[in-house]
Amino acid sequence: MKHPQTSEYHEYYGTYIEQVPEGNILQILEQENKATARLLSGIAEEHAGYRYAPDKWSIKEVVGHLIDTERVFGYRALSIARADPAELPSMEQDDWAMASNADKRTLQELTLEFVAARHSHVALFESFDSEMWGRVGIASGYEFTVRTFPYILAGHEIHHRKVLMERYLS
Repeated sequence: MKHPQTSEYHEYYGTYIEQVPEGNILQILEQENKATARLLSGIAEEHAGYRYAPDKWSIKEVVGHLIDTERVFGYRALSIARADPAELPSMEQDDWAMASNADKRTLQELTLEFVAARHSHVALFESFDSEMWGRVGIASGYEFTVRTFPYILAGHEIHHRKVLMERYLS
């Protein structure tokens, strides 16, 4: 599967999709998830509540955001692949982060949940046939093809891993 065309998603998500290397997207999802898990495993629990500015998320909240996004976009892919005609709601990331209780959990718990969610979505994506990948649905008021979602997830993860390395761990 090749990168989706810009007509298959809202332009906002182009910044994520453009970060995804060429190759088998399902293998890329697994590779990126391993890279993120490795990075997180090197962070001491005492440092996991760190915020690089008072109004920014903690490291644990960033991971909670990755989990939430994984689940939301995985559900969007599932719903549209199953030809559900319902329009899917948007996700207000700051509200979700505030309500996530991520800071009350351990970084290890959050990392394990993120890895499990990703494995679940890779298994789901492996079950899609070409017709499902091409289906179009509406999420957050915009049209998306199913095939955009694994690219958005991979690019979103790459983006946040870079943010972690540059702003939290440098």
